[in-house]
Amino acid sequence: MEASGLIKRKVYAEVPPRVEYSLTETGLSLKPVLDSMVIWGNKYRDKQKSQN
Repeated sequence: MEASGLIKRKVYAEVPPRVEYSLTETGLSLKPVLDSMVIWGNKYRDKQKSQN
């Protein structure tokens, strides 16, 4: 995802090593898509629960 420009990776020269990841502007643009997937997944899960 870093190579695709979706996330930024920051490495700190510490012991123990520490790395932080954050979303780029492009990564943030995926939020509406991911939010829609969460809504769909929750509805699907609830439907499956009610059928069992």
